[in-house]
Amino acid sequence: MSLIPATILTGFLGSGKTTLLKRVLTEAHGQRIAVIENEFGEENIDNEILVSDANEQIIQMNNGCICCSIREDLRATLQDLAEKRRKGELKFDRVVIETTGLADPGPVAQTFFMDDEIAESYLLDSILTLVDAKHAMQQLDDRQEARRQVGFADQIFISKTDLVDPRAVDELMHRLKHMNPRAPQKAVHFGDVALTEVFDLRGFNLNAKLDIDPDFLKDEPHHQEHHHDHDHEHGENCDHPSHQHGHHHAHEDDVKSFVFRTKRALDPAKLEDFLGAIVNIYGPRLLRYKGVLHMIGTDRKVIFQGVHQLMGSDLGPAWAENEERTSKMVFIGIDLPTDILMQGLEQCVSNPT
Repeated sequence: MSLIPATILTGFLGSGKTTLLKRVLTEAHGQRIAVIENEFGEENIDNEILVSDANEQIIQMNNGCICCSIREDLRATLQDLAEKRRKGELKFDRVVIETTGLADPGPVAQTFFMDDEIAESYLLDSILTLVDAKHAMQQLDDRQEARRQVGFADQIFISKTDLVDPRAVDELMHRLKHMNPRAPQKAVHFGDVALTEVFDLRGFNLNAKLDIDPDFLKDEPHHQEHHHDHDHEHGENCDHPSHQHGHHHAHEDDVKSFVFRTKRALDPAKLEDFLGAIVNIYGPRLLRYKGVLHMIGTDRKVIFQGVHQLMGSDLGPAWAENEERTSKMVFIGIDLPTDILMQGLEQCVSNPT
């Protein structure tokens, strides 16, 4: 049997996860989706669209989708679903895991790589993060969970843009782009989003595509402060929280990204040692990282990516004849020492100057 694609849906409390899920579950799209809900509290799907016996663990929907609340850990639930599917007791095409609004999606993503049994049944497709345009600036200032969710995202959906002025939406998008340059952003209205933008995004595929807008740091002058990494989050006299900041204040988020590029070939042994060391030291603070590399000794692209301490690499397609061989890497993490990491990566080239 082919692997079951899995999508992790995350976002801060009230960002519209349930609205998006309701739409995905109730629309006549011909796909059978199993939803695993890891949400505690008021805002859960059962109250919204299901009237059911609370003791029932798996509920079948009228359009073929199924819903499942986690009564035990995620791993057990995933195994249970895969087994029922193998035996023909349940039919579904994919799984969506809705995390609690305060959750760090990292451990959920790691489940798909660390557990052999899960890895043999499922393929993690992507992490989708919903961001509430009305409250996001304050949440990002005040809550690390909200910042982490942005750092992990493969795709960001911005909800409630109709409740704020376009300039504020632009500023929010700019900020999110600095935190996570690899995730496309899209405004969504009441969960109205095409399924092609939700499923089969292949965010965890090792592929030779690394979409980082090369000009994302060349921006309008008033955002100049974003270019420099400071060790503090705000100025000394800055009274937290967010309402103190003027419109043009540069938000010094602890979740930051940096991009490393070099046209010189990388030395595989040096790079492996260096990446091994930083993953060891900074693993818990590394959210997502990915690269397409030009390495000595191969005419093929080398692709690597990771979540926290888990890193994988693979040989990609050959470099085309006229293609410029450039290594590009993006690292997204919490308070990463950019200068040290950049210097270390510079030392991994074949003939460091």
